[in-house]
Amino acid sequence: MQTDNLELKKLVYLYLMNYAKSQPDMAIMAVNTFVKDCEDPNPLIRALAVRTMGCIRVDKITEYLCEPLRKCLKDEDPYVRKTAAVCVAKLHDINAQLVEDQGFLDTLKDLISDSNPMVVANAVAALSEIAESHPSSNLLDLNPQSINKLLTALNECTEWGQIFILDCLANYMPKDDREAQSICERVTPRLSHANSAVVLSAVKVLMKFMEMLSKDLDYYGTLLKKLAPPLVTLLSAEPELQYVALRNINLIVQKRPEILKHEMKVFFVKYNDPIYVKLEKLDIMIRLASQANIAQVLAELKEYATEVDVDFVRKAVRAIGRCAIKVEQSAERCVSTLLDLIQTKVNYVVQEAIVVIKDIFRKYPNKYESVIATLCENLDSLDEPEARAAMIWIVGEYAERIDNADELLESFLEGFHDESTQVQLQLLTAIVKLFLKKPTETQELVQQVLSLATQDSDNPDLRDRGYIYWRLLSTDPVAAKEVVLAEKPLISEETDLIEPTLLDELICHIGTLASVYHKPPGAFVEGGRGVVHKSLPPRTGSSESAESPDTAPAGVPAADQPSVIPTQGDLLGDLLNLDLGPPVSGPPVATSSVQMGAVDLLGGGLDSLMGDESEGLRSDVGGSPAMGGGSGGFAPAPGTAVPSNTGAPLGSGLGDLFDLTGGVGTLSGSYVAPKTVWLPAMKAKGLEISGTFSRQVGSISMDLVLTNKALQVMSDFAIQFNRNSFGLAPAAPLQVHAPLAPNQSVEISLPLNTVGSVMKMDPLNNLQVAVKNNIDVFYFSTLYPLHILFVEDGKMERQMFLATWKDIPNENETQFQIKDCSLNADSVSSKLQGSNIFTIAKRNVEGQDMLYQSLKLTNGIWVLAELRIQPSNPSFTLSLKCRAPEVSQYVYQAYETILKN
Repeated sequence: MQTDNLELKKLVYLYLMNYAKSQPDMAIMAVNTFVKDCEDPNPLIRALAVRTMGCIRVDKITEYLCEPLRKCLKDEDPYVRKTAAVCVAKLHDINAQLVEDQGFLDTLKDLISDSNPMVVANAVAALSEIAESHPSSNLLDLNPQSINKLLTALNECTEWGQIFILDCLANYMPKDDREAQSICERVTPRLSHANSAVVLSAVKVLMKFMEMLSKDLDYYGTLLKKLAPPLVTLLSAEPELQYVALRNINLIVQKRPEILKHEMKVFFVKYNDPIYVKLEKLDIMIRLASQANIAQVLAELKEYATEVDVDFVRKAVRAIGRCAIKVEQSAERCVSTLLDLIQTKVNYVVQEAIVVIKDIFRKYPNKYESVIATLCENLDSLDEPEARAAMIWIVGEYAERIDNADELLESFLEGFHDESTQVQLQLLTAIVKLFLKKPTETQELVQQVLSLATQDSDNPDLRDRGYIYWRLLSTDPVAAKEVVLAEKPLISEETDLIEPTLLDELICHIGTLASVYHKPPGAFVEGGRGVVHKSLPPRTGSSESAESPDTAPAGVPAADQPSVIPTQGDLLGDLLNLDLGPPVSGPPVATSSVQMGAVDLLGGGLDSLMGDESEGLRSDVGGSPAMGGGSGGFAPAPGTAVPSNTGAPLGSGLGDLFDLTGGVGTLSGSYVAPKTVWLPAMKAKGLEISGTFSRQVGSISMDLVLTNKALQVMSDFAIQFNRNSFGLAPAAPLQVHAPLAPNQSVEISLPLNTVGSVMKMDPLNNLQVAVKNNIDVFYFSTLYPLHILFVEDGKMERQMFLATWKDIPNENETQFQIKDCSLNADSVSSKLQGSNIFTIAKRNVEGQDMLYQSLKLTNGIWVLAELRIQPSNPSFTLSLKCRAPEVSQYVYQAYETILKN
């Protein structure tokens, strides 16, 4: 190690780097040599020493590294300074705290103003690397002065240095359009760089700052013109680079098609392009297609459709269809081109053509239906699910124009169970459409498909759709007609555009992997590193504020926020997927088999459609609703054996078997809100439901009042909850012992448990409910107070409380004001304890009472609270800390509710 030979020293240092990890104690012996080499007169050796020390990832060595590193950061030789700058980032990765304590970050920030451009670039690179792992720290605190220094260094540093500086500039937010323009002017020369990465980084900066320029500026037009040539030049590189360039161009064209609108020719496919380049070029051709160049594009696409590469031919045929939808004037030519291609009888060409013609029908109704006959000739050759589904859709949609539509659809029905789901769903809908258009001839066909879909299929989507149609047809054929044969909206031209907010984020990541995957970094970067959401600056003259209007400020009482309960219409989509088999009442643990009763939600009124009584279906455990033969009663299902392994949560159908308290104990003082009307009679054919929630001795219940305001008797009640944030589900069936006569009410307490399926709702405490009786199924939603989920063992040990409070990060703390509350600390404490909010400690600080409290939710989330009470002031301050901060708002509402009632 003591040698003066530079080559030999490099080899020794390399050896050290490799073996330091496995033998850290031996590596420490080399520290003195490092320290000595950092004082060497030769700058190469000084830099080599500091670089090697940074690469030895041994904790014990890092503390010895600080002094030499500090000297090298201030070294007179720029080569040593630039090496030291990178070393800081490496050291930060090993021991971030040490770097901050030693003040290295401030030294790095000073290096941004260094006279040597390479030092500036490396300092920027190091700071960017550190900022990525600590998104909250504002390390690269850029201002117009530092931006000016970076732009000066930009012209003189190496290509990778330029990339670091450009990426850093892209994160800067200019204060106005003049500053944005001056930065753009100084970055534009980078567009002519030989390195494609520099070009893409420069494009990223320009795309971002163009947002701030007004479109009326002359400079804006000049910039658009300057952006095209470098992008076109990238396409003359080798295929791999071309692909990356094309993926980025795809984003740019979606954001600003005017940049490349005159450059269509460069995206024409060459015979020797690899397939991945061809497909990407095709995509961009369609995005650039317009009335001006459509003739050229169509001629080109028709040529591609006769190539040998199957994937490429398929995409070309699809492209012709997309052009028809995008450029209306060309639709006629596109359709005739597609018909020519169908005449070739090449199987995969025909199938693709049928798929796109279906879309053309959707875009231009009643215009090109004359081609249906040609399509029907090719029915037998279709073997791909998408093409079969498209053809079935066409037959169902235009059944009245096709004489033998029923025969065609029947031919598909023969192998119903071998078809893919997509085809089965399409076939079901098409036959129902056909039945509504020609009811007399197709009654048997529709019965056949409905029984295939509901009785013989194990696909829940298909079963559900079958039941909905069955129900519609049997109760209200007019409504069925309105639903199934409704006017369809015209489809839009670009169905595969990237969603605008995601596009804006991807524009900020041009030249990175995100722009190749077309996914934000968070979607493919493991862990939390480097995932910072970026967005474009607001457009000039736009009224958008930087803050999003959706977020309500913390501490706003719930009453002032708009209620987010979905209307009856919104609920349907979600609740129709419900499996409305009733939950099971809990037998003692000893029994190992559970009797499942399956509810017939679809009974009644089916005979008219079916002719004879259909046989009641059996429902599996947690399966689909069973369908009784017009009786409307409970169809018994066979006893299903369930192993009694306590503690394992069972499927949604079973409810909570093992957590039911035997017998209701005495009331603990948990607050119960007065009952409110949840489902008004006018929305539920005369059934009015009002209710509230309560918690008694560890069990939650939903206390309901059912009132019959109709003129007929109501019976056969059942209830089901949609998935919700805390897994609330009925723990027993809804027991209404006698039929409910008109103008009669009945009170029921329905026990609930929290072992149902979980899905995060908005708002968090939203509960969507379906109630069924002999008349219909009704849907409503309600908000439950969170304190029914506060469990009895929510009192935390003092030491544990302190440790947890410190452990939860400060950004998870939220503060709220509870106004107009005139209780003293003791009565507050006892009132809250009744609802399982436990006081751990009480202190008096400068005349204020401080209560420290804990509570625990049924899903195991702990919430810690500090309640500040001033004797003279009716406003309390509540600070909540929790690892899941989204519950804090609802815990605060619970506090308000309990203290004010």
